[in-house]
Amino acid sequence: MYSVFCVDSAAAKFAGRFEFLEHTADVYIRAHGKTMEEAYENAALAMFEVMTDTDKVAPVQEETLEVEAEDQYALLYNWLEALLVKFETEGMMFSRFQITGWKETEEVFRFKAKAWGEKFDPQRHAQRVGVKAVTYHRMVVIRERDVAVLEFILDI
Repeated sequence: MYSVFCVDSAAAKFAGRFEFLEHTADVYIRAHGKTMEEAYENAALAMFEVMTDTDKVAPVQEETLEVEAEDQYALLYNWLEALLVKFETEGMMFSRFQITGWKETEEVFRFKAKAWGEKFDPQRHAQRVGVKAVTYHRMVVIRERDVAVLEFILDI
């Protein structure tokens, strides 16, 4: 039921940014971008779109995050997990993201990010589905010359 709702509502609204793929129990997302930074921004937007209508989340409070990992899979996991922790511990919902300072070496992948949003307000932010966790299951990171694609599953 959830997958059909998301596919129908997100198909036109977020075309080219992300899409919801078929999955029997959880939420399977494919985020797109011309760069890795843009794909990561769209992955975060997709996660919050699972939780609520991000059009109703005002970008009034800015949060700064630094994310680091040993590879791109862990970097994607750590990025989404950091945002999910902000929601769980501080009640923050986000609707806008900007990634800067992308750095890759043999030892580490790292970036800085800004996320804009506001505290969850049940009067304005309709609850869709609660995201329990980010998973590594079926995670895909593709980078080609003019396109980046991220696929991941959210445990709901």
